[in-house]
Amino acid sequence: MKTRTLFKSFFIVAWAAMSLGVVVSCKEKPRTTDIIVKKPTPKPKKGVQKMDEYRQVRDVGWLGGTYKVVAERKPDTSLPQAVDEQGNRYYDNRITLTISRPDGTAFFNRTFSKTDFAQYVDDDNADGALLGIVFDRADGASLIFAASVGSPDKMSDEYVPLVMTISRGGTVSIAKDTQLDTVSDAADEADDEDGV
Repeated sequence: MKTRTLFKSFFIVAWAAMSLGVVVSCKEKPRTTDIIVKKPTPKPKKGVQKMDEYRQVRDVGWLGGTYKVVAERKPDTSLPQAVDEQGNRYYDNRITLTISRPDGTAFFNRTFSKTDFAQYVDDDNADGALLGIVFDRADGASLIFAASVGSPDKMSDEYVPLVMTISRGGTVSIAKDTQLDTVSDAADEADDEDGV
């Protein structure tokens, strides 16, 4: 009988301890006004990237005939790499500009790289890429092109706008563009051209 009473007492004590544990575990934790935010980790840099290729073809009325102007941009792994504002690396580009006379013969054919424009590029864009050369307009005895050197990141608006003029004799002259609307339209146009 003593054992049964001892067992019953032990059972009551154990049941009370478990009940107390349940009550204690259901108790609400104290609230705090502290906000814990994880420190953002920088995005890992990707390997060397390439800008999209493009090919612009235009028929241009000039000097009494219709000339065909073709500008093709392709990345070139042999050139020094370009860098965007986040430090991501890109292969720089070469752009081949071909102008054909109305009879189909070549009037102008030259491949450009960033070094052709280096003297017009400021320090902020010196590590950029050759972004584009696109036809703008025929102006008397000259063909006018918009060119740009700057960040290879397509979401960036960091670039140096340039004007490239080709005379009827095939001479090339380059200057900084002072009318930004022409170059921004041309840069948008280059981005909209079909790839390859």
